[in-house]
Amino acid sequence: MILKGQDFVRRLPDSGHHFKSATSFWRMIHLDPLLLLGLVFMTCYGLLVLYSASGHSQFMVKRQLVFFSLAYLAMFAAAQVNLLFIERFAFWFYVVGVILLVLVLFIGVGAKGAQRWLSLGFIRFQPSEILKLAVPICVAAFFSARMLPPRFKHVLIALVFILLPAALIVLQPDLGTAILVTTSGLIGLFLAGLPWRYIFGTVAAVVIASWPMWHFVMHDYQKQRVLTLLDPEADRLGSGWNIIQSKTAIGSGGWEGKGWMQGTQSQLDFLPESHTDFIIAVLAEEFGMVGFLILLAGYFFIIGRGLWIAVKAQSTFSRILAGSITLTFMVYVFVNIGMVSGLLPIVGVPLPLVSLGGTSIISLMLGFGLLMAIATERKRVTM
Repeated sequence: MILKGQDFVRRLPDSGHHFKSATSFWRMIHLDPLLLLGLVFMTCYGLLVLYSASGHSQFMVKRQLVFFSLAYLAMFAAAQVNLLFIERFAFWFYVVGVILLVLVLFIGVGAKGAQRWLSLGFIRFQPSEILKLAVPICVAAFFSARMLPPRFKHVLIALVFILLPAALIVLQPDLGTAILVTTSGLIGLFLAGLPWRYIFGTVAAVVIASWPMWHFVMHDYQKQRVLTLLDPEADRLGSGWNIIQSKTAIGSGGWEGKGWMQGTQSQLDFLPESHTDFIIAVLAEEFGMVGFLILLAGYFFIIGRGLWIAVKAQSTFSRILAGSITLTFMVYVFVNIGMVSGLLPIVGVPLPLVSLGGTSIISLMLGFGLLMAIATERKRVTM
């Protein structure tokens, strides 16, 4: 039997239909499959490294699994929220976060010389983690309702939104989180079209303010971290111990590493905080440069997908928010790697999706949930 051209085309499998069906399914549940794939890969990779870094502690891995389960549920819930609702109530979300920061100063729970947590009896959490999302959401909502690029008075108002919670976090004290919260807000300000003269002016102001900050704001241990960065060998058995052991672990891994659970610096407890801030040193020692490059590839995939979502976003609010969440995540990665390799002072920033964490993991995945919501947002119709 000879098929005519139209009959032949009619009998071909409709691959386009299946592709549209798959796309419709992901859009229906408000998830971005590529971003989700990157997050799941990094989660599994992180658990593999954590098991070794924690001294083969099943308890820590199970604890991390519990938090990841809660985090993915939070991500899914955030992805279902209407972005118009978030934009409308952004300021009140920010206000609640600031109030919680004030409560921390009065009734917060202390640990290791810092008062950063609020206790609900059955659980305690860090309100500063809420501000990592509340600040960029507030900045994005503020500028989405105004003409861009922003005017000078609007820049000043945005800086108040950014610096107020940062100052409260510094008082806890938690300089690392304060820097990240400030960064998340400044990125939103930059994405709103901040003129370069303001950027250069801010850099100049930071340089000028460095002297009074050193003498009147920074604590002794924070000053010591800066001095250790400049000369870790000055106190090899004291403040310089962590960074010296970290660089030793990273350098000893070579190209292929010593093998999973075969690292000496971590397994013999030479490397402090190996399951939190310095976990990347464990990865580099045991998996070598190959393992480190796999880690970076996973991060770059997530960051690239996030930036693509930001470019394709349907509104000014969505674009600024998506860009802020993605670039702030990139800063987390950069700061931790720079800190552990001796390029930046030690400020207590965990490696995202890999280090042991609780509230930080949930807040991070909430941000990715908002990215999912932006990726699947229907085009807004303006009258």
